[in-house]
Amino acid sequence: MKKLIAFDLDGTLAESKQAIDAEMGSLLARLTQVALVTVISGGDWPQFEKQLVGQLPVGAVLENFLVMPTTGTKLYRYEDGAWKRIYADLFSNEERATILASLQAAVKQSGLKIEKTYGEQIEDRGSQITFSALGQEAPLSVKGNWDPDAAKRKALKAILDPALPGFAINIGGSSSVDITRKGVDKGYAVHRLAEATGLGLGDMLFLGDAIFPGGNDYPVKAAGVDSVKVRDVEETKRVIEAIAACLHPA
Repeated sequence: MKKLIAFDLDGTLAESKQAIDAEMGSLLARLTQVALVTVISGGDWPQFEKQLVGQLPVGAVLENFLVMPTTGTKLYRYEDGAWKRIYADLFSNEERATILASLQAAVKQSGLKIEKTYGEQIEDRGSQITFSALGQEAPLSVKGNWDPDAAKRKALKAILDPALPGFAINIGGSSSVDITRKGVDKGYAVHRLAEATGLGLGDMLFLGDAIFPGGNDYPVKAAGVDSVKVRDVEETKRVIEAIAACLHPA
């Protein structure tokens, strides 16, 4: 019997950078009543507040809801009536400068043709630097058509991998690339999660839309956690219904 259900955020619980809808909020609240629930994503805490935490309805057991921003390099828990940061593995100034210089050079070398951007392309999240090719505020209709097979971002990753040997480059969302320290990915996140909760990886189940080699959800499966690849948000809802029913048939 699984004791913890973990999720990716964008493309799994909600559309990219959009708030979860009322049905998803209700389903997640129900799940917190029968298991620990964790969300692991590349976004930082403010994005989680906007998309997820602030959308949970009355009835959600917040003490059973764990939030892991920036690919699990941070952990937030609800304790004593407030959300508290438990840890954060932040870059040094030297690491940050190295990443930014290499990223800017790689984007230029890749020859990516981007006619219009919406907001900043590079976001420093403290423990993760994210390159959003079309900008942080790009609309879904634009992002979804830009790199649907991830080929453009895989080409960028191929340049960055040898340029940043001490770091991990992961394809995330629909138009972004996340850079963390080497060994830091969602596989790292679930090991950190096991330490924080006292659970084993076998006690966990993970749902994500990017469980494929090179996808930022794949390291969870590679770490040994039972994983379910979902097509979209609607399929996630149906899977949550089934999980909740199995964990609490009544």
